[in-house]
Amino acid sequence: MSWFKREDSGIRIDASKTVRTEGLWTKCGNCGTALFKQQLVDNLQVCPKCGKHFRLDARARIDNLLEPGYEFFEGRLYSTDPLNFTDLKPYKQRLSEAQKKTGLFDAIVNATGHIGPHPIVISVMEYAFIGGSMGAVVGETIARAIDRATETRTPLVIISASGGARMMEGIASLMQLAKISTALARLASLGIPYISILTDPTTGGVTASFAMLGDLNIAEPGALIGFAGPRVIEQTIRQKLPEGFQRSEFILEHGFLDAIVERKNMKAYLQQSLSWLTESK
Repeated sequence: MSWFKREDSGIRIDASKTVRTEGLWTKCGNCGTALFKQQLVDNLQVCPKCGKHFRLDARARIDNLLEPGYEFFEGRLYSTDPLNFTDLKPYKQRLSEAQKKTGLFDAIVNATGHIGPHPIVISVMEYAFIGGSMGAVVGETIARAIDRATETRTPLVIISASGGARMMEGIASLMQLAKISTALARLASLGIPYISILTDPTTGGVTASFAMLGDLNIAEPGALIGFAGPRVIEQTIRQKLPEGFQRSEFILEHGFLDAIVERKNMKAYLQQSLSWLTESK
């Protein structure tokens, strides 16, 4: 059974897409400040008052991190709905709506380019596409990014933003955990650096696989990181969780992250990290 296909026409990646919400103003969910949306765009979707990191779409992340002249690749795979799944609405309808909303075929974007002088392969998840969930297309696209990095001996960066495995594809989605982890093992055996960046949210099967397998695991401030969500855990253990549980600061304190880096500093941090990782090879 084929779980995905390649499309040669139709939706095209547009690196110019940024904010897709209506109206000129929004409210910071952390400090309550009324913010002009263009102000947020100019500040990389970070509240200028309290520093809350709003979600940023995949193409904007690539545009902010890579030098001009980067190239997208493997962006035209799409799901075949292997289970013919329907819940409140057919999965095919969900896919169609998400494709129109984001301009992508699925919740992932790959590119090759440079961060400073360093060539990289980068794979970035798109949360706006069905919660950044990982189905067969996402898994295959990330695996192809890892293969590209392996073949060209180029450092790999993966930016996660996901609710986990995509339930509408059942076992096909769960298989992606093993496929991606195996590809990363081949990359590691060659000593090729892999940097994982965890953003809000990074949960479920993504956290349980490639998001925590980096040579360097970095998170943005305040990002929700975990397997099951806090509400599910509280209901299971019937205890109140600590303040800030599963936020990046809590995860760093307990040894599961190497660093927390603000978005405005991420490019410089990656450039320095790539210098360390490549000079040591």
